[in-house]
Amino acid sequence: MGQMDSPDFPVAAFDRRAWPMGGRLDYWHAPDGWPIRRYRLGSGARGRMLVLGGRGDMIEKYLEVIHHWAMRGWAVTSFDWRGQGGSGRLTADPLCGHIGDFADWIADLNALAADWRADGDGPTAMVAHSMGGHMLVRALAEGMPPPDAVAMTAPMLGVHSAPFPRWLAVAIARYMLWSGRGEQMAWTQKEGSERQCRMRQKRLTHDPDRYADEIWWRDHSRDIALGPPSWNWVVQALQSTRAMAQGDAVTRIAVPMLILAASTDKLVSTPAIRAIAARIAGARLHVYGREAAHEILRELDPVRIDALARIDAFLDENAR
Repeated sequence: MGQMDSPDFPVAAFDRRAWPMGGRLDYWHAPDGWPIRRYRLGSGARGRMLVLGGRGDMIEKYLEVIHHWAMRGWAVTSFDWRGQGGSGRLTADPLCGHIGDFADWIADLNALAADWRADGDGPTAMVAHSMGGHMLVRALAEGMPPPDAVAMTAPMLGVHSAPFPRWLAVAIARYMLWSGRGEQMAWTQKEGSERQCRMRQKRLTHDPDRYADEIWWRDHSRDIALGPPSWNWVVQALQSTRAMAQGDAVTRIAVPMLILAASTDKLVSTPAIRAIAARIAGARLHVYGREAAHEILRELDPVRIDALARIDAFLDENAR
């Protein structure tokens, strides 16, 4: 990977453990009244951007890139998915990442995006990570009006089922639902376990400092902390990614799209990303090597800065 040289990308100090000045944190309410925590920052002189996080994420993890795009003139809006971050929980266990049906998140996204589009004029862009990328691709495939351009990092277009083959993972997950454990965590995550913390960090990013930022936010705002997904989430992920791979809906997506992925990603399937990107007419794909883990925009600076430069150049070309 060759880092892109640009005067727009100084490695400047940014306090990743504080909210940027001038932003607005509030709640948007879904059509059924569910409160969705939302954050907005930036003037909008360049245009309007919607940022979609991944499973288990919260707005705080992406303040650094939200600030970056706001400084480039975008009016940036981000939010916490229903059931995670500051948008409440769907089970009695506050650390369980549960959803009844991925369609619930698609409905939230459609409604929130409709209000977001109505907020103003000018160029529009959506940037999505991991599960947020899956939701965005699925929503676009199902007919959501597209923005002018889309950029995604490590979109969840396929999931790793290791250590089990996919067929066995599906059978186990369905059995758990049948036995009444759909709202229980699919695996355990020991709070404070140094070994599990190191393993999780390596799957997410090579940057221990940015990983530590997430832990800091979780420790200082326990109501936004989230652990492993529920068994029902696992079934939904396996079913939705399989339907996306086997159906032809993605071929109807007509929007300029940049996809950044990592060849050694341990959470989402890079071969699945390659396969679906090849079926979307407006998609461009760049795959990083071993220098990148799953959270490309929270990686060490050589990767992170290169990724931001690629996204910004793509948006400058297509969202005008």
